[in-house]
Amino acid sequence: MPIYHYRCKKCGYDFTKEQSFSDDPIKVCPQCGAEQVHKVYAAVPITFKGSGFYRTDSHSSSK
Repeated sequence: MPIYHYRCKKCGYDFTKEQSFSDDPIKVCPQCGAEQVHKVYAAVPITFKGSGFYRTDSHSSSK
């Protein structure tokens, strides 16, 4: 199951929650009780391995 990162806009409390894709998003802050919680999205790190990912890898060696 995916783990989601949430943050409260009112008190700034950060927390994570393991949830199913079908679960509703959390709306109430477990710290202060305010209904100002939103999901925090971050970039997913990726790694390219092998040839073909650089400009020098895609052209022929003869000129």
